[in-house]
Amino acid sequence: MMFDLIALTLIQKALLAATLLGVMCGVLGTFVVVRRISLVGDAVSHSILPGIVLGFVVSSALGMNRNPWVIFTFATLVGLLSMLTVRQILATTRLKNDAALGIVLSGFFGIGLFLKRSLRPYMESAGGLNDFLFGNLATIAEADLKAIFIVAILIVITVSLLLRPFILISFDVLFAKTLGYPVKLLNLVFYSLLTVTIVVSVQAVGVVLVSAMLIIPASSAFLLTDRKYHMMWIAMGFGAFSGLGGCLIANSFDDVNVPNGATMTLTAAGIFLISYFYAPNHGILAKWSKQRKLERVVRNENALKQLYKSLGDDAALEKSVTLSEFASMNRFSEKEALSRLQSLVKHEYLTVSGKLYKLTSSGLTRAMQLVRNHRLWELYLTNQADYPSDHVHDDAELIEHVLDEATVKQIEAELGFPSEDPHGQPIPKPQPSREHA
Repeated sequence: MMFDLIALTLIQKALLAATLLGVMCGVLGTFVVVRRISLVGDAVSHSILPGIVLGFVVSSALGMNRNPWVIFTFATLVGLLSMLTVRQILATTRLKNDAALGIVLSGFFGIGLFLKRSLRPYMESAGGLNDFLFGNLATIAEADLKAIFIVAILIVITVSLLLRPFILISFDVLFAKTLGYPVKLLNLVFYSLLTVTIVVSVQAVGVVLVSAMLIIPASSAFLLTDRKYHMMWIAMGFGAFSGLGGCLIANSFDDVNVPNGATMTLTAAGIFLISYFYAPNHGILAKWSKQRKLERVVRNENALKQLYKSLGDDAALEKSVTLSEFASMNRFSEKEALSRLQSLVKHEYLTVSGKLYKLTSSGLTRAMQLVRNHRLWELYLTNQADYPSDHVHDDAELIEHVLDEATVKQIEAELGFPSEDPHGQPIPKPQPSREHA
C-alpha cells in the first residue's frame, strides 16, 4: 500500500484512519452485540492503559520515539491479560460477569494511571500519551496509519475465514462443540482480534469512547436486520460512515478544536437514533404502527364476534342489523358503530343494503373462528394450566385474535376434540382460515 502515504495530506490520513477504524469496529462489534458482551469492550479499552504506558517507555528506551508497533504489542498483551484475569475471577469466585469486568476495568486502569505518573521521566514523547486517552486523529503519523491499515486487513481476512464458526459459537457453544469446532481456540482468536481492534482504535476516539464505536454501529445494524451476515455488512457501513462523517465534522470547525472521537461517537449515535425510530421491523414507529393495527383488528373483530353471537350463531347469515342495533349490542356511539361497520364492509365481512348490514360467508367464518379460538383457549387454561374457570375469559379475549390454525388444531387434539368450553357453551366446528381484518 503502501500506496504513497507520504503524498496524503494530514486530513486525508485522518479520514482514511477513521474509516478503517469504523470498519474494524463494525466487524467485531457485530459479535460483541450478538454475544451480549458489550461491557467487555469497555473493560478492555480501560485495561490496556498500563500496556500503552509500557509501550511508550520501551519505545523511548530503544530510541524509537513512540513506535506504534511496540505500543500496540504491549497494549494487546495487557488487554489479553485483563481478559484472562476476568476468566480466572469467574472460575474461582461466586462473582458474576459484570462484577468481574468492573474489578478488572478499574484495577488495570488505576495501574495505568499510576504508571503514567511514575514513569513519565522515562518517556521522551509522553505528550503523545494523551492521544491514547482522549483520541486525536488530527496529528496521526504515517507509521500509525500503516499499522491501522495492516491490522484492518488482518481482521477482515481472519473474520471472513472464521465467519461461520464465529457466528455459531455466538449462538450455541454446545452445538459448536458437537460439530467439532475448537471453541476455546476460537474464543482466544476472537478476543485477540477484539483486543487488537480496541488497541488501534483508542488513538482515534480515546480510551473512554472506543467501546461506543464497537457497540453503537452494530446495535444500529441489529435493529435493521435479523440476518447476521447482513448485520455485519450494515455495521461495517455504519462504522465507516461514523468514522468518516465524524472526522469531517470535527475538521469543519476552524476556530474550535473539536475532538474527533466525540464527533465520531455522536455521528454513530445519530445513526442509532434513526434506526431506533425508523427501523422497519424493530423500530419504535414500526412497533407503534403494528400495535395500532392490532388494536384496530381486535376492536373490529370483537364487534364482528358480538354481532355473530347476537344474531344467533349459525343462523347469523339469515339476519341483518341496522346501525342503531349494532351500536346497542356493542355499546358503541352511532359514530363509532358506523366506523366499525364500514371497516367490516371494507374487509368483506359484512354487506350493506340500504340501512341493513348482513354477515358474508367470510364474515361468518371469521366470527366462528374467533369464538372457537376463545372457547378452546378457555378450556385449555382450565384443563391444562389449572386456571379457575372464572379467570380465563380475559386471557382468551386477547389470544383469540392471534392464534393461528396450526396452534388451534394442536390445542384441540390435546384436549381430545371437545365440543363444549368450561361454561358449557358449544365450540364451533373448524372453519376454513382467512386473513384477519
